[in-house]
Amino acid sequence: MDQAYSSRPRPTLKVMLAAYERRLIEEALSDAGGSQRRAARALGVLPTTLHEKMKRLGLLHRPSAGRVAADSSESPTLVA
Repeated sequence: MDQAYSSRPRPTLKVMLAAYERRLIEEALSDAGGSQRRAARALGVLPTTLHEKMKRLGLLHRPSAGRVAADSSESPTLVA
């Protein structure tokens, strides 16, 4: 049994901490309705710190293809 366990690669502490931090940030953002400022407040960090952590963890999203942009003067258009 020990041999089978030791043959599996174990994630590093750095990888495990990043995964946990990512999950906490995602939950805070969800609870805050997507507001980075409110999520940062809930996590006890500055908004700029949260932004940098999100960038490092790949949580910043560009508008995706097919996203509808609301324009008050015309019909909604697709954003590339």
